[in-house]
Amino acid sequence: MLRREDRIARRSGLALAAGLLAALVASPASAQGMVRNTFGDWQLRCETPAGAKAEQCALVQYLAAEDRPNLTLVVIVLKTADNRGYLLRVVAPLGVLLPSGLGLKIDKTDVGRAGFVRCLTTGCVAEVVMDEGLIKQFNAGAQATFIVFQTPEEGVGIPLSMKGFGQGFESLK
Repeated sequence: MLRREDRIARRSGLALAAGLLAALVASPASAQGMVRNTFGDWQLRCETPAGAKAEQCALVQYLAAEDRPNLTLVVIVLKTADNRGYLLRVVAPLGVLLPSGLGLKIDKTDVGRAGFVRCLTTGCVAEVVMDEGLIKQFNAGAQATFIVFQTPEEGVGIPLSMKGFGQGFESLK
């Protein structure tokens, strides 16, 4: 059972993720989550979600598989609603194989897999709380790869640039 604070953090973070996804498909003039700054390959996007008391910001990177441009991911790093931690949230397109989860490698190190927690009309969401170890791996890494499965036999690696992550992460503090 999730604590009340965890439920609030999830709802708030999902609202920001949904807003950022809306920004991806909206015209630039009406986009939510406007870009505040760019750090290497990461964007700092901020918005005030409906019902929130304060503006929330997140580091965002949009990815596409090199050989399958229709296979895209949205990678979002944001503070939890209680400001006590950070979440790594990845939105994958509908149609990915949910039981296999989302794999992550940073440089050559297998970091593990995250399960999908829910699907929205815009995609399926996998998330993990970023502990100090994962934050250090992101800061030190040069290249990360997310692995999604479209069939049990077929994992597709989608590269994530770590360029600018450290500076962007500091801006979230």
